Amino acid sequence: MDLFDFAGNENVNKPLADRMRPTSFKEFVGQKHLVGEGTLLRRAITADRLGSCIFYGPPGTGKTTLANILASTTSSYFTKLNAVSSGVADAKAVIEKASENRRLYGRKTYLLLDECHRWNKAQSDCVLGAIESGDIIFVGSTTENPYTSMTKAIVSRCRIFEFKKLNDNDIIQALKNALVSPNGLRDYQPVCDDKVLAHFAWASGGDLRSALNALELAVLTTEPNKDGKTVVTLDIAEQSIQQPSLSVDESMYYDMISAFIKSMRGSDADAALFWSERLLQAGCDPLLILRRVMIHAAEDVGMADPNALVVATSAMTAFTHLGLPEGRIPMAEAIIYVSEASKSNSVVTALERAEASAKKHARSVVPLPLRDVNYQIEEVKGYKYPHSYGGWVEQQYLPDEAKDEIFYEPSNNGKEKDLVRAKIIKRNKG
Repeated sequence: MDLFDFAGNENVNKPLADRMRPTSFKEFVGQKHLVGEGTLLRRAITADRLGSCIFYGPPGTGKTTLANILASTTSSYFTKLNAVSSGVADAKAVIEKASENRRLYGRKTYLLLDECHRWNKAQSDCVLGAIESGDIIFVGSTTENPYTSMTKAIVSRCRIFEFKKLNDNDIIQALKNALVSPNGLRDYQPVCDDKVLAHFAWASGGDLRSALNALELAVLTTEPNKDGKTVVTLDIAEQSIQQPSLSVDESMYYDMISAFIKSMRGSDADAALFWSERLLQAGCDPLLILRRVMIHAAEDVGMADPNALVVATSAMTAFTHLGLPEGRIPMAEAIIYVSEASKSNSVVTALERAEASAKKHARSVVPLPLRDVNYQIEEVKGYKYPHSYGGWVEQQYLPDEAKDEIFYEPSNNGKEKDLVRAKIIKRNKG
């Protein structure tokens, strides 16, 4: 093979996930709520009218792919930066060029910023003026929640589009396409039955890139049989994606998860431990079990024993450091603690009531005594500083429209008994 042969085969050396990256909406997998027929985002991209936005969601769900589709369909200029390797100087160079293109040619510029949450305030601030003037259309891509990981100035100028994990059917279809595509694995004559593809889909956890990478590894490391076909077995699939297959059918798997949750809620630690072990032996991800313990600690134990959430969270941390098999010990400790703890769903009830009230009174204003003192409004002086009154004083904190509503009502279980007494004392003082 000479140099020119190598250059012509450059695409072969790219990862399968990159070679199979869709170039049109027709090939795009999943995210129907964003790019299905008639949706806002699809119409905006097709019409080349997309404003500054942020694509937010788990890895392998199509954020960068959709940005590339945008690049191929727009008549505007398109520049890509990575927040990890770029800085203020790179951004300023893009802005300067974008301003020139707009002034001389009347064409706007899209700036795609991968891992946009990695930019600090100075880096983010340097593009604000260009976004405001229309010199650039900012398109950020991130796996982190932009509302908490990015500067408010950027977020307020962007529309947020949230990507969801892909379902198994979407991933299986993408894998099938990769098996027969000339850009994919067709030349290896791969053979994967439905059970193998289903395992790749399940083990990838909604991450198509992970599933494609695992499929490629499985095919490339498997010797062809005498007929020249590369047969990927379930055992090979498990090794390639480093996740054992479930030894039970899907229905039984979800039934066992349900039994595990209901055993904890029913304060039966023995049953909860039993079902957790059944799940582990069936190939369930231990972190899924620990996440359920954490959810249960907040949802079903709640304020009856707030320490349950601390124990559950600590068990998750311990497991990530220890792994298997030692990590099963703190896991079991958390399951026992949360199962035996007093139960109360008052937190969930309070949250639901508060959510409903907040939606009902969406236009209510903040009572004057509670407003920011920086406004220097005379009435703000009416605020009563609780510590000046021994730690608590009767005072209105809710807006007038909701001042008499009660969201949190402690139960008589566990530590909430003390909160019931404290509320009675406060009401009597008031």
